[in-house]
Amino acid sequence: MRITMIGSGYVGLVSGVCFADFGHDVICVDKDASKIEALRRGEIPIFEPGLEQLVADNVRAGRLSFATEVAESVAASDVVFIAVGTPSRRGDGHADLSYVYAAAREIAQHVNGFTVIVTKSTVPVGTGDEVERIVRETNPDADVAVVSNPEFLREGAAIEDFKRPDRIVIGLNDERARSVMTEVYRPLYLNQAPLLFTSRRTSELIKYAANAFLAMKITFINEMADLCEKVGANVQEVSRGIGLDGRIGSKFLHAGPGYGGSCFPKDTLALAKTAQDYDSPVRLIETTVSINDNRKRAMGRKVIAAMGGDIRGKAIAVLGLTFKPNTDDMRDSPAISIIQTLLDAGATVTGYDPEGMNNARQVIDHIAYAEDAYGAARDADAIVIVTEWNQFRALDFDRLRSIMKAPVLVDLRNIYRHDEVTKHGFAYTSVGRPSNDDTL
Repeated sequence: MRITMIGSGYVGLVSGVCFADFGHDVICVDKDASKIEALRRGEIPIFEPGLEQLVADNVRAGRLSFATEVAESVAASDVVFIAVGTPSRRGDGHADLSYVYAAAREIAQHVNGFTVIVTKSTVPVGTGDEVERIVRETNPDADVAVVSNPEFLREGAAIEDFKRPDRIVIGLNDERARSVMTEVYRPLYLNQAPLLFTSRRTSELIKYAANAFLAMKITFINEMADLCEKVGANVQEVSRGIGLDGRIGSKFLHAGPGYGGSCFPKDTLALAKTAQDYDSPVRLIETTVSINDNRKRAMGRKVIAAMGGDIRGKAIAVLGLTFKPNTDDMRDSPAISIIQTLLDAGATVTGYDPEGMNNARQVIDHIAYAEDAYGAARDADAIVIVTEWNQFRALDFDRLRSIMKAPVLVDLRNIYRHDEVTKHGFAYTSVGRPSNDDTL
């Protein structure tokens, strides 16, 4: 099939490349001319394992190309995906849909023959209705079906998620789109990926409900971690104990400094705002948002407490700046709030991240950056692990102790055991575990 993907950011690029790898002819469009030129040169604007090679393979095969204008590609396409950003709107927290609506107007001007317009951007309930209204208003003769097809990609595992999904949700109000969308995803038939067809509004809500539920699981286990510290229990064993229950499951039950990234923060907030607009408030989600925001700075205070309560003039190494490993995404990363808390308390900070350094420099001021973990730790009074990159799972503690001013490790991801750190002379603090607990 001939597919146009409008928006070549994280979702649009990964989705477009994977569709091309299925055998479809795909054009990824973006208004950012420098991004398109870079993509044509084989330079990928985001870090996602396996993506660079997949782009190169499909460009070479002639199934994938890049453009800045939509007119020609939309006119020739069977399916046009909208995969533009929907950031939180300044002032009220609602999703900013201006890019979605602008894309809809532009598509409407150039469609030729029956075309399925698919919203892959994360959008509030009712957005598809407005997209359809805009298309009809802009071009009354347009023969289109507007569909919702939310993405469920995890950064760092996006290609695997796209090709082996738990489910594919397709929301439609026009039955003509069913056969088209079935053909788009037909290559996944052998993987037995279930296609869940729903109404358009239901599909839009599924995406928000899924992200909100996962955010609640993270927030729940973080609160349990705080309780574990008070009562002398081990949050990792609590996680195992409840996660073995098939009704609960083990995923997203890892205590840490709070969730971040491009989805959970904005989607939980947008869902709460939407629910308020419909006079059906979602109190659990509102509380989740509040708890998570507070937790990030609380983790900064946890570091201060681990260093004796006064860090003025102290040097702290922060390992891991992105919101999760295997991405360069800094959006709403816990590291931002944690570092700001440390700076506000008078410390100096040196940061290091395997992939996120360039993006970190755009959002975190007044800190130094090192070339590796040991460079960050040199002359430091403490190390703080914020992101659980594999590179940080086997640190040389003897080497670290020899170059640090004080052997203090604050492990906000619980990637070490108490005994394997303290035997090297380090003071060790983790999350939700007794100070002398050696289990993982």
